[in-house]
Amino acid sequence: MTFSIITVTYNAAQWLERTILSVLSQTYADIEYIIVDGGSTDGTVDLITDYELRMTNYGRRFRWISEPDGGIYDAMNKGLKLATGDYVWFVNAGDRIHSPDTIQEIANQLSTIHFPFSILYGEAEISDAQGNSLGMRRLKAPEKLTWKSFKMGMLVCHQSFIVKREIAVTYDLQYRYVADFEWCIRCLKKADHIFNTHQTLSYFLEAGFSAANRKASLQERYEVMCKYYGKIPTQIRHLWFAVRFYFAKWIKRKI
Repeated sequence: MTFSIITVTYNAAQWLERTILSVLSQTYADIEYIIVDGGSTDGTVDLITDYELRMTNYGRRFRWISEPDGGIYDAMNKGLKLATGDYVWFVNAGDRIHSPDTIQEIANQLSTIHFPFSILYGEAEISDAQGNSLGMRRLKAPEKLTWKSFKMGMLVCHQSFIVKREIAVTYDLQYRYVADFEWCIRCLKKADHIFNTHQTLSYFLEAGFSAANRKASLQERYEVMCKYYGKIPTQIRHLWFAVRFYFAKWIKRKI
């Protein structure tokens, strides 16, 4: 069983090395590592070529490209085209696989089950720009995940969402900020069996792409939710989200 780990990066040399090391340190051997760089000019390519030799010495399958692209989701689509493994997993620059034995533990779990899972998922821990932990993600992964789960928001972090390659659709480039959210929904709709690993699978960098474009990201997410879950139900849920948010702020102020 091969895991294709895909890292998308652009001028992120300051963060990329920790991502590479989290892949290189995995105790599980059957990994294909793919880096898709957008034509960086900050030393990223030098870093990649340096680690290419190390990957080879460690017996890791490693592929990379560096060329201009149409943005992060276009680069992710390129990564999907390059992948040949059984599962695809996006761990982008600054993000990390949670521990050296994370993939081995997943493989151990799957080895006891006699039918394939379409999607594997787990929890995520947040890290800052220096790689320090900021605690667990606020939204907790549900015990059972379906495509309808995301009507309550992105309950599973994209970095802790692993998809069988044969059902992994391409990212819809009409969404500039939340194509990952929409991609997860479409993958879930195609999935036959979904497996909760009950593990923390990744660290994700807090200063991510959509986090840096919060207002536009929320607007796009609302449009996606209306598309898949209906406009009126989505409006009602967003009213509840707003009440919950302001109530939490009020409670915090009282404490």
